[in-house]
Amino acid sequence: MDPCPFVRIVVGNLAVKFPVATKPALSGVHPSCSPCYCKIKLKNLATQFSTIPLISQETHQIDDQIHACFNMNKFEFAKLVEKSSSREKPTCLKIEIYTGRRGNTCGLNCGKLLGCVSVPLDNLKGVENRGCVIQNGWVKVGGTVKESSSAAAELHLNVRAEPDPRFVFQFDGEPECSPQVFQVNGNVRQPVFTCKFGFRNSGERDFRSRSSLSEPSTSKSWLSSFTSDKEQPVNERKGWSLTVHDLSGSPVAVASMVTPFVPSPGTDRVRKSNPGAWLILRPSQGTWKPWGRLEAWREHSGGHHLGYRFELLPEGGIDTINLANSTISTKNGGKFTIDITTGASPMTSPSTSYDFESGSGSGSESGSGSWAQLLYRGFVMSSTVEGAGRCSKPEVEVGVQHVTCTEDAAAFVALAAAMDLSMDACRLFSHKLRKELRQPGQE
Repeated sequence: MDPCPFVRIVVGNLAVKFPVATKPALSGVHPSCSPCYCKIKLKNLATQFSTIPLISQETHQIDDQIHACFNMNKFEFAKLVEKSSSREKPTCLKIEIYTGRRGNTCGLNCGKLLGCVSVPLDNLKGVENRGCVIQNGWVKVGGTVKESSSAAAELHLNVRAEPDPRFVFQFDGEPECSPQVFQVNGNVRQPVFTCKFGFRNSGERDFRSRSSLSEPSTSKSWLSSFTSDKEQPVNERKGWSLTVHDLSGSPVAVASMVTPFVPSPGTDRVRKSNPGAWLILRPSQGTWKPWGRLEAWREHSGGHHLGYRFELLPEGGIDTINLANSTISTKNGGKFTIDITTGASPMTSPSTSYDFESGSGSGSESGSGSWAQLLYRGFVMSSTVEGAGRCSKPEVEVGVQHVTCTEDAAAFVALAAAMDLSMDACRLFSHKLRKELRQPGQE
């Protein structure tokens, strides 16, 4: 089945400069000590933030960097095109520019508003098939790109729209109920996977003894780094496992809880200092190999957010790559997202923590970054996560460029299931889990 059409509005290459004549009046603004940041807004989509470099008049080179991305499915984009093509005032992308560092005090913004720029989105027909550049170059701060302005500052920007097709998968039930998974395109739903939730026996010896693909196992070297020889407390959630099968019944991916979710001493919640963890496993030459590791915990501040971190695990266990590190509301739910933008900072893309430009991550700066950049770039995946106690049927989106075989798609489906199950695993231990999540005989 064909992928679903999606479109991204990409904002990049931002920079601010001031004419020489205005420098005395703006003597407090200097590229080296007074950063700028901006709010980037598009109607009905979440506001995004980014820092903007201040440059001098003599600087001709603008960093090739993406500062914000707005993702829309076919129906959302069609609505935007319809409004932008009408006789009414077209929809605009708005960029508010502030001097100073981003932050707030008593709910008030600490930055000082310098001005804003509005970019009309009035020529978007056909973008689903081919991209287009909406605006590129310098504009005056204070008006639209089609209007003249006497504002002193100028903003350099590149705004473009580009197709970003994705495969969409929907669970037909909650992961712990062993549902089917459908591929979706518009009103067409086609079954592609089945899921089997269960429990593996605790203990490393028993886990390692299973060598067939029907019952996943990992090597001692992998498991020993994620488990402890210490006796586990009784009050814990452990041994959960979800196997994804293709339509022929062959297992194609597994999410296995390898570090139990246990409450921190004196509390009834899982803390970041001792998170629970899952391994996402893929079949390879008759055995299972780790592909990624997901950690989850309950955030300390307020206690109403689930924290998570997802790392890629290259073969050999060297240079793990941190692809996602964020939080989801335990009350309202949200989206688990891996969306990697070259040169982006955590402020630009709050759903991911990896920064190729800085080489951040737990491995070597050059080797790890270049390795991950070749495999994972741009939008990778997202999955919906409902709040604790709510019925959850995850919807998973995966970028077409990241799916070359059934096992690729299955790995992302297993990761989405692990993220959804982590919401239950991190519930307060004073709350009782539903029966499907309790091991036989467990009170």
